[in-house]
Amino acid sequence: MNTTRMGAIAACCALWGCASTSGTAPTAQAMSGSRTVPALSVDGLQFRDLNRNGVLDAYEDWRLTPRERARNLVGMMTLKEKAGVMIHGTIVLDAKNATLDVAATRKLLEENRINTFLTRQNGDAARLAATHNTLQALAEQSRLGIPVSISSDPRHHFLETVGQGVAAGSFSTWPNPLGLAAIGDPAVTHTFGDIVRQEYGAVGIAVALSPQADLATEPRWSRAYATFGEDADVASRHVQAYVEGLQNGAEGIRQGSVVAVVKHWAGYGAAKDGWDSHNPYGKHMAFPGGNFAYHLKPFDGAFAAKVGSIMPTYSVPDGEVSVEGITLDHVGGAFNKPLLTDLLRGRRGFDGVVLSDWAVTRDCAEACIDGVPAGAYPLAFFPKWGTPWGVEMLSERARMVKAVDAGVDQFGGTDASALLVDAVQAGELAVELVDRAVMRILLQKFEQGLFENPFVDEAQAGARVNTAAFQAAALDAQRRSLVLLQNKGGVLPLRAAGLKVYLRGIDADTARRHGLQVVAEPELADVAIVRAAAPFERLHPNYIFGLLTHEGSLAFRDGNADYDAIKRISAKVPTIVTVYLDRPALLANIVDKAAAVIANFGIGDAALLDVLTGIVAPQGKLPVELPSTEAAVAAQRPDLPHDSAVPLFPFGYGMTY
Repeated sequence: MNTTRMGAIAACCALWGCASTSGTAPTAQAMSGSRTVPALSVDGLQFRDLNRNGVLDAYEDWRLTPRERARNLVGMMTLKEKAGVMIHGTIVLDAKNATLDVAATRKLLEENRINTFLTRQNGDAARLAATHNTLQALAEQSRLGIPVSISSDPRHHFLETVGQGVAAGSFSTWPNPLGLAAIGDPAVTHTFGDIVRQEYGAVGIAVALSPQADLATEPRWSRAYATFGEDADVASRHVQAYVEGLQNGAEGIRQGSVVAVVKHWAGYGAAKDGWDSHNPYGKHMAFPGGNFAYHLKPFDGAFAAKVGSIMPTYSVPDGEVSVEGITLDHVGGAFNKPLLTDLLRGRRGFDGVVLSDWAVTRDCAEACIDGVPAGAYPLAFFPKWGTPWGVEMLSERARMVKAVDAGVDQFGGTDASALLVDAVQAGELAVELVDRAVMRILLQKFEQGLFENPFVDEAQAGARVNTAAFQAAALDAQRRSLVLLQNKGGVLPLRAAGLKVYLRGIDADTARRHGLQVVAEPELADVAIVRAAAPFERLHPNYIFGLLTHEGSLAFRDGNADYDAIKRISAKVPTIVTVYLDRPALLANIVDKAAAVIANFGIGDAALLDVLTGIVAPQGKLPVELPSTEAAVAAQRPDLPHDSAVPLFPFGYGMTY
């Protein structure tokens, strides 16, 4: 090797950085340093001696391709270490101060050999970076020094739901994906994905459990807000843009990538009767319109972007579901071999990581099936919640075996790596399947450069998230996502200086900064501005996820606090209502009372008032139709888009001024 040339390249890359495309060895690699791992000097170049044997092993040699390195590492691992790679655990936080529980985490690393973890910690960026660096320092003390991959549910939006999203905290805050679809410009979604990539990278998050390629074809379904709407072609374009932003291009995983986990393969949005498959009463997806193939189309955008990971759905097909000559089994997605091996791996050629959704191997215990005891705190029963739909009769070990055989590489929401070891030793699970899964997972760690750069700069983390440019982009997206549905008499925009306004759910100081005079009662106002949210019911109040998600009727009725306020206020003054649509609400009872109606998908007061006062004109178009009646909702088919009878506002509707 020409060591002089290599040294010159190394110096250049230390200044400017060198990225490699997937499967290609970098010409040089600047390292961020180690906490405990010694360095090796070979041919004037520096390498991390991860296993501390004083020899440069192939997996430590950044001059080799990621695939060569991963193959070498798999060959050095024990069965227990391989099983640990196949587990996607959760960072254990101290209950008192929400900081890393070092003792519990060390146990997962040392006893279970886990090196992929989900973080649900919120707080400022520096705190997150410190937690993740501590975790990496613990990981590099393992026998082979395999770095940790840290994942996160979405944390850049206004909605926080346990198990589905995290509060934005110090990150830039954007409208929900449904709002990005309302903007209708995949370039904005690409920018969003790229900013998420940069902000995640600043704090050490390497895997994004997003985006959702599911279709919101069932309006009652609780996760419509996280989709790109009900149109498959629209969703496909936005999914592709999002993945390319997250993964730093369209060439697969490389340095600078955050691995995108596109979910949920496939059909999750066709929720039978609108219930969500986190719950035992909502385990089925239904295709009375014979439209399962339509629900595969958004994933084409992910495959075009060479997505790194796919997450299967919880849902079980209701009745026979066939596509492309393949008939699905009557089990959840993680156990459905026709869905994963035949359709995903075979027909789509996907060779990335298949990560199960959370807790698919755990039992659905009494609290999960029968409900939480009256008066008890539901989330205390969260560890007893499982989603083994269709394989409830199998043991946890047998579920793992079935899932791996079906095509799963890694299990979310469990730490039971020992069950995989037992299954191999009992002859129930072929070690070749384990090796294949471990190879896929480790390959991505090498492609991302984690073996050289596991640590982040804690001091700079805060300065690299929610920058002025990121804030401006997020604020612009919030404004552009608003959909003007009604504007009687041209009440909008509000142009009169000193206009007297009555506010409900809007910050008074922000209104004053927009030139509005805030009054205390509707009777004193020229106009009122009211925030409302799509209605929901808690029809299954004892179920854990029934308490966390919005289910049931979409109609505004007496007793709903927002509706009662709108009736009271609109009787006294022309009223502008903005409705937060996490689901497609029924607005017939609103449009007959409000002067103006604006749909939002997560927006701050400043961005909202920028549009209401005419600084920016509304631009959004509905990414879902808004049904006219509850009867129309009940009659529409859960797998078909745009199919409710005489919608109040059709798909693609949106006014401006």
